[in-house]
Amino acid sequence: MPPAPPGPHGGDRGGLAHRQAGRHLARAGPSLTRMAPHPPAGFSVNGQLIGNRAGSPGQHQGTYFGRLGIVNPTTGFQLEVTPHNITLNPGSGGPVFSWRDQASLRQHEVVVTINRKRNLVVAVEDGGTFEVVLHRVWKGSAVHQDFLGFYVLDSHRMSARTHGLLGQFFHPIDYTVSDPHPGSDPTKTDATMLVKSHQLTVTRGLQKDYSKNPRHGAEVTCWFIHNNGAGLIDGVYTDYIVPDIF
Repeated sequence: MPPAPPGPHGGDRGGLAHRQAGRHLARAGPSLTRMAPHPPAGFSVNGQLIGNRAGSPGQHQGTYFGRLGIVNPTTGFQLEVTPHNITLNPGSGGPVFSWRDQASLRQHEVVVTINRKRNLVVAVEDGGTFEVVLHRVWKGSAVHQDFLGFYVLDSHRMSARTHGLLGQFFHPIDYTVSDPHPGSDPTKTDATMLVKSHQLTVTRGLQKDYSKNPRHGAEVTCWFIHNNGAGLIDGVYTDYIVPDIF
């Protein structure tokens, strides 16, 4: 979902397209997705998608991150994050924290900071800094269960070899949007996007950016890409399905 010009592209938080691409895969159920393997630092981030029930028949079912796993096999570091708990090294019986805790801990070159009821920051020496934000359901919300937001605070420090469903967009990509015209939905505008030598039909719409307001978010204008990002992502979305969170 590259933002509609003149919207954000790149930047310290990686751009809305990068932060929330997983929210619009049509696949329902708990798919495990390779989000951002970062070979030079040895780190990889995987996410489990959870579905939000559609409000009416035929309505698109949104997907959200319900579980995240950050791992470095070389050092044995593992961090599992859900809307309920934060577990360090779950495979070896490591400590379990709740989102009500305030804590800071270090393992090898990684510093993990839990900010009570708000977010979790993972800072990697000579690598990137990740932020996981807890999004709680509130009365009147369009989302029916708690979910997680994943943000990269300094994507410019990530290697060009970083890939995955989100990682491939940590560095800006070239695209143009032209020929805006009425779409099949008369209330929305379609256009033609040229990206990665593909010509795609995209639809202008609004996306919630929760980076500054985890509860309500702020509406940002975007170009939505159909068919699970076909033509924008490398390969097809099923290429990013993994068997385990780590």
